[in-house]
Parts: sequence; structure tokens; C-alpha cells
Amino acid sequence: MTAAFRRANRRTFASLRRHRNYRLFFAGQIVSVSGTWMQNIAAAWLVLQLTHSPVAVGILALCQFLPFTVFGLFAGVLVDRLDAQKTVIATQAAALVLAAALAALTLAGHVTALDVEVLTALRGVVLVLDAPARQALTFEMVGADELPNAVALNSSLFNAARVVGPAVGGALVATVGVGACFTLNAVSYVAVLAGLLAMRRQELYPVERPELPPRFLRGTAEALAHVRRTPATLLALTIVFVASTLSFNFNVLLPVLADQTLAAHAGVFGLVTAAFGGGALLGALLAASLGRASWRVLVGAVTGFGIAQLALAPQHNATAAAALLFVAGACFTLWTSAANATVQLSTPGPLRGRVIGLYYFAFNGAAPAGGVLAGWLAARGGTELAFAVSGASALAMGVAAALLRDRGAVQRLAPDAVTSLWRRRAPTARRRGSAPHSRPVSRGTSTRA
Repeated sequence: MTAAFRRANRRTFASLRRHRNYRLFFAGQIVSVSGTWMQNIAAAWLVLQLTHSPVAVGILALCQFLPFTVFGLFAGVLVDRLDAQKTVIATQAAALVLAAALAALTLAGHVTALDVEVLTALRGVVLVLDAPARQALTFEMVGADELPNAVALNSSLFNAARVVGPAVGGALVATVGVGACFTLNAVSYVAVLAGLLAMRRQELYPVERPELPPRFLRGTAEALAHVRRTPATLLALTIVFVASTLSFNFNVLLPVLADQTLAAHAGVFGLVTAAFGGGALLGALLAASLGRASWRVLVGAVTGFGIAQLALAPQHNATAAAALLFVAGACFTLWTSAANATVQLSTPGPLRGRVIGLYYFAFNGAAPAGGVLAGWLAARGGTELAFAVSGASALAMGVAAALLRDRGAVQRLAPDAVTSLWRRRAPTARRRGSAPHSRPVSRGTSTRA
């Protein structure tokens, strides 16, 4: 038992043990993402208290995710053109400035719902580029063999922060106000910037890049064509699009659940949000221990995600709601980690940034409509109706994906086979750089051709 536990532990944290750059990134992200979650719940609570409207919270979600709808299809083209490390440094610095502006307005006592919405929208613009750039940087830090493990560990730190951030944020909102959350979030970006600047570029894995920088329309068309020809990628992105749009609107529904359905206060809001995060953390660690992308896990977890929300719909007890949110959180990170790794490993190196951009477009692009729909459903029928629709949507995707998988519609390819297949399909394409599964370049050698 002890030996098996040690082996599982080594698999779970393999990327952290083997890669200094990833350790620096991981440590900085723990601090920064915790601050982000504090700001998320504080902003939602602030808007709800200023407007007393679930629809207004849905509009806040619209502001956060609308930039993905407008720009998400093309963000990956920029990622394939730019240096991933430098891009993430720039986006994190911009997010720091926006968080500081929101903190200053709130502490000065002049903040309005419109201020929160505008600054949230600007942060959304930053995230459109930041999200795929961080995924591209993850690949460069750990390589193809350990990418599923690193993706799951990224989810684990995100969801550990989902536990810590809302718990601390809820306590701060209840005691000293939302301004403290915004201030601490601004300060937290210093940690991730320090980690990024301390990385050793010579230890990054080289990536295969196009000889000529991709153009926006043609580059996006190439990525869409690859998705259309690759059943594993297409099905994974379809699951992500439907489930995230219709079934992942907790930023809208949890404030309403705490304030109206459970008739509670900010502390309970932080508690139920942290319960989801605790389950999500467990799911991420389970995914990291697997160390590979699994269709069985993807299908089973998205099905469980739907069932948990269907069970949550009629609940008016805080303890039962927290328990079901814990289960939903575990299922959420299991299916998102599996989908993320599947998409990246079924994509050739020269297209990776663009297809990652499509992944985040699928995850966030229709979120504005989903957030407004969730707010409208909660206004018409309470969280009972909203969670019922959410759960049924995820369950339907799980059943559909299981049927397609059983019919053999999905095949898994290794990263080197994916790149070879892409080369045969585009024999005239001019490419440069090393193969995506090669080892890091030696000291003193540029990571870019």
C-alpha cells in the first residue's frame, strides 16, 4: 500500500519535480489565482448588493466573457506569432493594473456597477490572449510526455485557489469589505511576474513553428480545418462548448444560491464556492495521478457533472448544497483536464496556439449568452430551474459522447503521429524548429529558430 501510494504521488507531481521553470510558474500562479478568485466573488457580490438583481450578475459574466466571443477565434493566431513567456508577462502586468484601478475606485467610495462591468470587460480582453498563451507556455515548460500531468496540475492550483480565494474573500467581504479583496488581488500579481522573470529560457522545450507568421483569417481557417479532420479534437471541443456554455455558470448562480435560495450571507457564499473548489481540487489531483488523457474519464466525468447539478436543483439546505457542489467540482476538473490534454496532444506543433485558442473560444466564447440565460432562468424559476437546465445539458453531452465513443468515432493519436499526419496533409507547408516532443535545448541556445 505504501509503495503504491508513493508511485501515485510521484506520478501526480512529476512535472513539478522535473522542471524548475514549471515550479516557478506553479508557485506564482498559486498566489495570483487565489487573488483572482477573491476578486471574482467580491465583484459578483458587490454588483448584487448594488443592483439586487440576478440578471445584473449575469451581465457581469457577459462583460467578463464577451471578449472571448469577439476575439477568441483569432487569439491563437497571435499566440503562434508571439513568444509565449513574454506574452504571459505582458498580460499579467496588464491584469495587475486593472485590479489596482478597481481597488482604488472601491476604496475611494466612488465605485458603481458600471465601473465593475467596464473593468471586468477589460480584464476579459487581457484573458483572451493570456489563457492560450499560458497553455502554450506550459507545453514549453514540460514537453509533450508530461503535458497531461501539467495540465491537471494547473487545474489543481486553479481549484486550490478556488478553495482559498472564496473562503478568504468571503470573510474579507463580511468583515472589511470588497475593496480589500481587490487590493490583495492586485498585489498577488507580483508573485507570478517574479516567477516568470526568473525562468531559464534555455530550459524551455523548443516548439515547431511556421516558417511564415500565420495571418489572422488564413491561420484561423487552418486550425478549423484541422479540427474538422480530427474526430478526437472535434468531439472534445463540442463537449467543452456545450457543457461550459449551458452547464458552467456558477459565477452567476452561486451568489443567487447563497443570497436567495439559501437566504444566507457572504460567508455562506464563500463556503459554497469553496466547496465546489475543493471538489475541483480533488478532481484535478486525480487527473494528475492518471498522467494521460482518457476518453473514459472525459465521458464519465461530464455525465457525473450533469447528475450532480440535477440533484442540486431542488436543494434548500446549505450542507447538502455544498456536498453536491463538491461532487460537481470533482467531475468538472476531471472532464476539463481530459478535454484540454486531448486537444493539445491531437494537435501538431505549428497549429498548437491556434487550436488552444479554439479551446478557450469553446470554453468561454458563448459564456456571455450562457451567463445571461442562467441569470434569466434564476429570475424566472430560481436556482431550482437554472440548475435543472444546467444539469440536463451536461448529462445530454455525456450520453452523446458515450454513444460516439462506443461506435469508434474517436481515435487517439500520439503527438508524433499527429505531427506526421499533419505534414502529409500539408506537404508544401514550410515549417521550422524542432519536433514538439524533443528535449529542451542546451544552455546558451535560443529556444526560437
